[in-house]
This record gives sequence, C-alpha cells and structure tokens, in this order.
Amino acid sequence: MTRSDRNDATTRPRLAGEKLTLEEFSKLAGQVGGYPYVKVVLDRDESVLHFIDSADGTLHVRYIACEILGMTIDELARGLDSFNDDVYRNPDRRFYLGTLARHTRRAAENGHEGDTFLSLETVDVDTMSQDMLRFFYHRVREHIDPSLPLVLKPAGHEQEGYLARIPETEIPRVLSHELYSAASYVPLNAGTAHGRLRVFGSEEEYRADPEPLEWHDIVVMPRVPEDIPRVSGIIHTEHTTPLSHINVMAAGWRIPNAVSTEAVDRIDRAGLRDRCWVHYRVEADGGELLLEAAQPGDREEAPPTPPADRVAVDLPDLTPTPVTPLSELREGDHVRFGTKAANLGELTHLLQHGSPRWLGFYSLPRPPRDNLLRYLARQLGLPEDADGTELDAAAQLLVKEYAQVPRGIVLPFSLQQRFLDSSAELRTAVDRLDSVLRDGTSRTEERIEALCLEAQRLIRSTPLPDPIRTEIDRAIDRHLYGARVQVVRSSSNAEDLAGFSAAGLYESVADVSGTDAVLDAVREVWASLFSPRAVLLRRQAGIPLDHCRMAVIVQEQVGATVGGVLVTCNPLSPQDFRNVYLNISPRSVTDVVSGRGAPLQYLCNTMEGGSRTVSLGTAATDLDAGTKDLVRRLALISRLLQSHFSPDETYGTPVDIEWAIEGDQISLLQLRPFHTAG
Repeated sequence: MTRSDRNDATTRPRLAGEKLTLEEFSKLAGQVGGYPYVKVVLDRDESVLHFIDSADGTLHVRYIACEILGMTIDELARGLDSFNDDVYRNPDRRFYLGTLARHTRRAAENGHEGDTFLSLETVDVDTMSQDMLRFFYHRVREHIDPSLPLVLKPAGHEQEGYLARIPETEIPRVLSHELYSAASYVPLNAGTAHGRLRVFGSEEEYRADPEPLEWHDIVVMPRVPEDIPRVSGIIHTEHTTPLSHINVMAAGWRIPNAVSTEAVDRIDRAGLRDRCWVHYRVEADGGELLLEAAQPGDREEAPPTPPADRVAVDLPDLTPTPVTPLSELREGDHVRFGTKAANLGELTHLLQHGSPRWLGFYSLPRPPRDNLLRYLARQLGLPEDADGTELDAAAQLLVKEYAQVPRGIVLPFSLQQRFLDSSAELRTAVDRLDSVLRDGTSRTEERIEALCLEAQRLIRSTPLPDPIRTEIDRAIDRHLYGARVQVVRSSSNAEDLAGFSAAGLYESVADVSGTDAVLDAVREVWASLFSPRAVLLRRQAGIPLDHCRMAVIVQEQVGATVGGVLVTCNPLSPQDFRNVYLNISPRSVTDVVSGRGAPLQYLCNTMEGGSRTVSLGTAATDLDAGTKDLVRRLALISRLLQSHFSPDETYGTPVDIEWAIEGDQISLLQLRPFHTAG
C-alpha cells in the first residue's frame, strides 16, 4: 500500500490468511461517480495482494513502478507505453490490476437499503483472458472478509463473453448497466444555481399548472420535457440520457442538471417545499443530490429575465442561390445553407476524397506520449510503426467502406426570403413581430406569442409562388429520383452555436411522400423558426430576429435496424479522452433525442479498443455481436470526423452525430459541434 498517515493495519500488503474488512476498506477508499473504491494490485512473483490507499487517486502503474519496482517518475514517463503494454496486455504478466468498489443492494419489494457488497473490475483496456480473470477473482476473494460478498464486474463486452462461460455459482457477477439502472444519482451537467424550486409529479401535472416556469426556476420532474423554457436548474427523478434534447440544451445553458431518483424524498426530508428558494449544486464526481434552502433574504425577488449572455451568430447570406444538392456543398457554405446542411455536404465530400486532417486527434502529444498514432494503427489493423501515409489510407478505406450520407437537396436561406417577400401580409406579420421584439420589455411576452402564432399560420397557409414550387420540384426529380420516402429537416443559422444549441427547437418532418407533401413539410420547417419558444429563447440569448434564417434539407429517408446519437466525448466524465458515448435505439433516432424512450447507452474506447454497455434502457436484451462490431467501427469513424471538423489545431472539439445502421452500412444523418458546459 502507499505510504500515508493512516492506520498501519491498513497500509500493508495482504499476505496469506489476512483479510480486508469493510472498516479497512473505508479507510483506504477514494470516491468516483458516487462509489467508494480501492485499487488493488496482485503481484504474482511475490504472491502478494496490495490494497492501495486510493483517496489521492494514485494510478496503478505509478504505484507499481514507484512503490514496488523502485522506479522514478521520469523513468516511468519515458517508457509509459511499454509499461502499460506489460501490465495490461502481456499474457504472461507479473501484475494483475483491478478496482474494488462498494455498493448497497436495495430490496426490490420495499426500496429499503440492504446488504453491502464489493465489485471487482479491471480497467476497460485490460486484455485478461478468461483463465486470468478467474484466477484474479479467486485470489482477491481469498483476501476479503468472507462476510463481504464479492462480485466480478466485467469491464467490457469481451469480458462479458468470458464470464458467460463461467458458472455464476463460481463467480458471481454484476454488469455495468445493472449498476447504472440502480443508481439513485447520476450527475449530467456540473454547475451551481440559486433559484426557486418547482416540483411536479408528472409531465401532465406540469402542463396543467397555470403558473408558467420562469428562468430562475429549478425544475424537479420524472423526465423534464424538451419544450420547457429556459430555467436555472434541472432534476430528473427518472433515468434519462445526457443526449436527449433537453439535456443538450441544459449543457448549452450551462445549468446544473442531474438524475436523482430520491429527489422528492430528499426534498421532503429537508423540509423544502414547492416554490421555495434553494441552492442547488451538481458536481461531476458527486455521489448525491446537493440541495439546500436558501438563507432568508438572499433574494427577495428575481429579475424578470436572465442575465444578458449574447450569443454570436453569423449573418445569413441572402444572395439569390439555387436549390443545391448536398453533394455540392462544403463546410464554408453554412452562411447560405446553415451549419447542418453544410456539414452534411462536407461529409459527402469526405467519403469520396478523404481529409488531410483525419489523423489530427491522434497526432497531438498526450504527455508523456509523443502522440497516439500507434493506438490508431492498432484500431486500423496496421503495424504500430505504420507511417502517416499508411494510416491515412486505412482511415479513408474504413470511412468509405462503412459510411454513407443519404442523397439530398437543400433550399437556401434566400429561397425562404423569396417566399416571405412574396406575400405582403406575411412580410407585415414578420415586421410587426420584429418591432415588438425590439421593444425589450418583459410585458410584451404575450404579445410576442400571439404574433409568432400569426406568422406561423400565414407561413403554413400562404401558397408557394409557382417559380419556387417549380424549382423545388425539378431539384427533387433530378437529385432524389427513386426515393419513395423523404425526410425534411431544418438547417438554420441560429442553431449549433456555442451557448445556444437549439437541440429539438426546430421542426423535422419524416415519412414524407410526394411533391405536395414535401412542400407542406418545407413550410412547416420554415414556420418553426417563428415558434413562440424558439423566438423567446433566441431573445434571451440576444439573437435578433432579422439575423435568423432557415434553410431546409430534403433528404432520402433510409431504413434502419438500429439508430441513435453519439458524441465524441464522455459527457459523464469530462476528463475521459478515450471514449465515444453512444445512445442506441432499435426503433428510431427520435426516441433517443426526444427523451421519450430509454435508449441503450454505450462507451466505445477509440484508443485501446473495446466497448461496454452502460445502460440497456428499456431494451430487453443487448445488441448482437455483429451490430456491436459496427458500433465500434462507427465510434472510430466519428473520432476521425472530429479531427476534420475541429475548428482549430487542438482537434479537441467534440462532434454530435445522428446515425442509422442497416445491414453493414452506417448512414450519417447529421453532424454538428457538441458544446459542453465547460
């Protein structure tokens, strides 16, 4: 064990016959994700098991190098990759590394706390075989108080396969998704808030309440719906996914957001009540809900609007522009077609021609490593010393073989402007709304809503001028021939912005067939730019109405056996640079982003490889092996795309991708920057 000022009884390696008690575990434990944990190292040469003092976050490899082998930190740093290979990948390794975490079972019948148990887990990059896992578990089991149940927690899908071949009577086990589904607290977005508590037992109760939510409210609800106005904090009392629209919006608003299944009970026990003022804090590695009454007099009244936080938006280019196929767009066309359409055009180009930036994320130094290219080579099936040309060619082959962008056309901002200018009544309605928005007083909200609804009504009912109708019809015939069903998507310049994601704010219409239906869907998307919620949220963000335009994507709708959303980061662990986080639905992408369904949640390691299921959601079973393999390929492709779309040479800006899989083909449906709260 590491040297510390703790009791000597807890700072010695375990020899034959010595047992770790729960009391000693508590003295050594650190905390991560709400779980107390202790790191362990089995030294096979010395036949000794080390329980590491884990409160200071000491790394396994550092403990082995410095405390057991007597190396210096500089010596370890110079040979870190080979050292890691020896302790995690060598089939004849001396050291076996793992972590013990403490959990509490809950009786299903009454929800009361039950027995404590420990789980043993390796790191996800560990390549232990089935026999090695079995040996490790039994040696650790020998050195733990027999009254403490010990289960093995597989670190990924490969280890789950090994365990499936071992009787549970020999090695009890718990899967990651079983622990996640039982967790009473999950921090989604770190932050602090001082606001008014609003507690609702259901979405129906929320919608029936006559008092609207204000920006200073902290909302407590089973699952907060995506159409709420901007608030100061969110607490879900049922499990949800970080990638639902409302949770992406919360990250953009930079507000505290968490799941706490015990929130209502905790609020009651603390003597809090609906509409009282509270302090609310979410910590990224916190283990419980932090909510307390605000001190009397802290804030007697809240200002009517949130503090000004003006969001920058590029002015739309309204130069007359024809309806254009996606294949002809590039990233720089966002000023005429919106970010969503421009990125899809850029993706289409990449699949055909590749990118000089594919390797960016892996090329940068990650001290003490010079770069991560040897890890990328492994993932691409190349020798670790493969050069840049070989890596680039293999990356291009991977993307071209497995990914596609469905065919589509885009109606530019200028076409929407032509439509608005075609009707004097419609133009007057928009000008009247713009004038009231410029008034800047809080008393105009009801007036704004009425004017928004009138503008939307006129957009939906005003006939398209014949020249516009003909241009759209001809573009569909030329570029979408043979596509029986289309999806019509928004692509505004007032979305996917730092501080204003607009996730779920604008309309998309699926399952559209026939020209008349397409034109109706186009007007529906145009109208969504003027919805009361969109207009008021943009007003809070300081985005003027006359700076906003809406382009429209009309795209071939593809089939899918599974679909979902991914982000090239781990939103539950901001320091994690290895993993891509995916939400997966066997039904539709909409189920994921709307928050209506509970998707499968995956983490895929794009450095050392491997994947694991974080949550099954409402699925009865996990994905089959073939689909898991495609999902891992998708994760690696997404990391390459992150490099290309990164706005600078740090290659560190995550991207958010909507995708669908059918057969062995991955369709990329949307790519946009993913703005974290940091």
